[in-house]
Amino acid sequence: TWNPNATTLANRSIIGSRPYGMYIDKNNTIYAASPETGQILIWSNDRINPTTVLHANLYAPLSIFVTMNGDIYVGDNSSIRQVSYSNNSKLIMPMTSRCIGLFIDITNSIYCSADLQHKIFKKWLGDNVSVMTSVAGTGSAGSAANQMNNPNGIFVDTNFDLYVADWTNNRIQLFRLRQSNGITVAGNTSPNSTITLNRPSNVILDANKYLFITDTDNNRIIGSDEIGFRCIVGCTGSNSNQLKYPRSIAFDT
Repeated sequence: TWNPNATTLANRSIIGSRPYGMYIDKNNTIYAASPETGQILIWSNDRINPTTVLHANLYAPLSIFVTMNGDIYVGDNSSIRQVSYSNNSKLIMPMTSRCIGLFIDITNSIYCSADLQHKIFKKWLGDNVSVMTSVAGTGSAGSAANQMNNPNGIFVDTNFDLYVADWTNNRIQLFRLRQSNGITVAGNTSPNSTITLNRPSNVILDANKYLFITDTDNNRIIGSDEIGFRCIVGCTGSNSNQLKYPRSIAFDT
């Protein structure tokens, strides 16, 4: 269980906007993407104020992922970029739609959740190919097993199973490797007894492969265990533990 009362690390006066993407690395360094200011803010060593602020000519950064080597990748409105601490950015892939979700798997392949295209794209970072491969979604909004409607946050486990927060369909979809049809593991149309979701924006797995979901329009965080799903944050009406449209979630060590 978690303490229901949160400690505020930073507010809008520090961040400058509503943060979309967030990441915590192996050193418990926190990264947040600010779409309105175009900045990447970084907190290290339990500092209250950001220790680093990166600009790097980003256009409305929405998603962020940091590798084990400390390489920072950002998805914005028109591209995927690698950002350096010298405030430079390297174009990894131009996009015709924004990347609202970003993930890099254990083979160094990068995934982009293109919500306005209703698809998930993938590219191996070890080559210079300028085309990303579609790995989930048809490109048309829908609720069939092979479709999504505004996919948001994504997570890829060590078996290369792809989990997608299917925003408008109010569900979490699981796409097995090389399978075009997804399995609903939480929310609307799930065959199992599960929890009701309202526009989930992100999904992550912990070390035991339990799901944790930002249930955005229900203003809460959902967790799972061997028993099933439950609300873990934002479950009651007291001011000290409320959330408003949570979007990102990350565990530290």
